[in-house]
Amino acid sequence: MVMNETLMQFQADILGVPVVRPKVIETTALGAAYAAGIAVGFWDGEQDVIDNWAEDKRWEPAMDDETRDRYMRLWKKAVERTLDWVDDDTEALYS
Repeated sequence: MVMNETLMQFQADILGVPVVRPKVIETTALGAAYAAGIAVGFWDGEQDVIDNWAEDKRWEPAMDDETRDRYMRLWKKAVERTLDWVDDDTEALYS
């Protein structure tokens, strides 16, 4: 998802905060590698890991508050309409 620049901008707009993509996007694997490297002494500690991290791209919020509020209101309305979508009879069909 982080390669989808439209989605990253939309997230920044909806959240109202900057969204940052690191140079290495496989952060779960990288975190495990950093932890292992610290454990065996390859890295001296957290500061080495911090110093090794680099930002690739940043998206700043650009959506106005009125538009953001409207999108959030419509999203919440859509979610509310899906609640109790399936009734007991329909659930029995798929059991």
